[in-house]
Amino acid sequence: MGKVFCSWSGGKDSTLALYYGLKKFTTIDYLFTMLSEDKIHSRAHGLPKHILEQQAKSLGLPLITKSSSWENYEKNFLKFLEEYAYSGIGIFGDIDLQAHLDWVKNVCSKKNVKVFEPLWQRKRKDIVKEFLLLGFKAKIISIKKELKNFLGRDLSLDLIEEFEKMGIDVCGENGEYHTFVYDGPIFKFPIKFKVKSTIEKSGKFILEIV
Repeated sequence: MGKVFCSWSGGKDSTLALYYGLKKFTTIDYLFTMLSEDKIHSRAHGLPKHILEQQAKSLGLPLITKSSSWENYEKNFLKFLEEYAYSGIGIFGDIDLQAHLDWVKNVCSKKNVKVFEPLWQRKRKDIVKEFLLLGFKAKIISIKKELKNFLGRDLSLDLIEEFEKMGIDVCGENGEYHTFVYDGPIFKFPIKFKVKSTIEKSGKFILEIV
């Protein structure tokens, strides 16, 4: 078997996928995160690189990063697969967005990488509930403008019930919100962080954490 990596956003879905990956595979070799062009923040959730490095250290796994624009994302992802995971296995946290799964399978197949999707086709609410009941802790760090009051709150069973009553997808699969996981059963120590400021960008409010 080749190298095993987890596509790492630092949020709840990739964390739960990693949790299942650790149960299935003897060894996980890398976390992989694509950074934006500034090489400082993650492409998906805007997490600072040093926070991602803290997560990796607490998880006891090496972190590999590359930087890319959205336009060159596939090209740079393929470079990562070629360098670090050829003929290996990738762990991903997709739930039910078929276009995401199709892209992952298509790109990974070009480098003979098998795909492990432990959350696929599970009910969204069940995923969040399991994540919380396992003891993971996550903070909402990005949210749609109209939901600003929820920014900075910790994900909780009460909060997802509140989201459901409001007609908000509890998993945030439609881009309603993103999370930052700072503790849980697979972490050796909680991640230390501070909230520096709140910024508005592309119709969302984002917590800038340091």
